[in-house]
Amino acid sequence: MSQSINIALIGATGNVGEALVELLEERDFPVKDLHLLASSESAGQSLSFRGRQVRVRSLEAFDFTQVQLAFFAAGAEVTRAYHETVLAAGCSLIDLSSALPLEQAPCVLPELGIEGLPALAKPWKVSAPTPSAVACALVLATLKPLLQPQQLQLTAMLSMSTLGRSGVQELARQTAELLNARPLEPKGVDRQVAFNVLAQVGAVDEQGHAELERRLAAEIRQLLGLPALSVAATCALVPVFFGDSLALSVQGDADIDITAVQQLLDGAQGIELVEAGDYPTAVGDAVGQDQVYVGRVRAGISDPRQLNLWIASDNVRKGAALNAVQIAELLIKHYL
Repeated sequence: MSQSINIALIGATGNVGEALVELLEERDFPVKDLHLLASSESAGQSLSFRGRQVRVRSLEAFDFTQVQLAFFAAGAEVTRAYHETVLAAGCSLIDLSSALPLEQAPCVLPELGIEGLPALAKPWKVSAPTPSAVACALVLATLKPLLQPQQLQLTAMLSMSTLGRSGVQELARQTAELLNARPLEPKGVDRQVAFNVLAQVGAVDEQGHAELERRLAAEIRQLLGLPALSVAATCALVPVFFGDSLALSVQGDADIDITAVQQLLDGAQGIELVEAGDYPTAVGDAVGQDQVYVGRVRAGISDPRQLNLWIASDNVRKGAALNAVQIAELLIKHYL
């Protein structure tokens, strides 16, 4: 990647946006000019990049003909409002907001390469998978030589940073209110989340499924190249600031060889296997790290074809920002 390109980062002042800036510098990404963009309310702030302060500018007034690649790290509404403007300017994009249909913007997991992608024409648009899909697909792809999944059951216990900076602030505020015995009025969520678990993330449809759950299932199917795979997903909010915890149950087509499973996971790129008898946690292991942590590897209690796993991952760094930067590294090599 010797060619330097101009980049726009939309949502620069959010948790993921700040992590993207850090990783672009850490990985020596070939950035010529970095344009940090956010809403007019956040414009005027500055972030450090390669020894200098880069001022955040208003998204509304930006001319995207200046850049070749844009990261969308703001909310879905922002992506829907601006992605056509970006593409019309000849700028390719990576969407981290899950706003675009997968048929229009396929999701990419860099560890799996681009073999499963349709041919992309400039300006291209792709989606960075949701953090839970990143962790699950990475583990399942690693086990592909041993395990052909017939059915997945996933319970994703998501940290409050799933809701962005406002989610982190709300958990801190609720915790302080309760510890000081003050009356609590939830903001941004419909009830108390501090010292509690909320059994859904966002509104649900007529069948009782949240949009995030449907998106997660669709992304896993696409990433694994298994469009008919049965996926049952439940997403819950837990009182943790950063880092997601996933309970994954995989129904295979043959008895599970646990020793072989552990050997594959132990040698896989991007995965850290925690030894038997121990288990990883989001706060104690995953936060701030680039690996997906896996533990509690075991067969089903009554079904030897079932594999159960516990997964912990940093949803902001690994699941969102690092994955997006790795997507950019992969695709500019082939398409820019």
